[in-house]
Amino acid sequence: MYNEPQKQIDAKALKAWQLSGWISAAFYLIIVIALLVLSLLFSWPIWIFALVLVLAICGSYIEIAVWPKLRYNQWRYEIDEDGIELKHGIIFRKRTSIPMVRVQHVDKKQGPILRHYQLATVTFSTAAGSHEIPALTDEAADDARRQIARLARISNEEV
Repeated sequence: MYNEPQKQIDAKALKAWQLSGWISAAFYLIIVIALLVLSLLFSWPIWIFALVLVLAICGSYIEIAVWPKLRYNQWRYEIDEDGIELKHGIIFRKRTSIPMVRVQHVDKKQGPILRHYQLATVTFSTAAGSHEIPALTDEAADDARRQIARLARISNEEV
């Protein structure tokens, strides 16, 4: 019924997700510093601090350098009169087909990081749950939201 989705999210998604990774890294740093202070105050073994430090560095590297690229390369979507096709996932690949007649609600959302990069996420709901297309340009997100709303309205009128 559906073809392989071809549209890709905006390339600025990489920068937005990397910024999110840097914010996580800042929290990891706070945890590492707090653990260092506690280790010194209570004479805890140094290996506990060293282990947490290594985990924080590895986690930060993955969240900043690895995960955003992998996530970006895997995200594909397609919107047509029959439905919405989503393909994403890094470890567990997921392909979702949502018939347009099942779409009940569509919205555009934008947090501070996405707003900084002029990106937005389109979310749409069905009776079974909600789905999203992340990190589209503002214009592309508005177009996608309008297109889904229009096609869902047409499909629901035909039922």
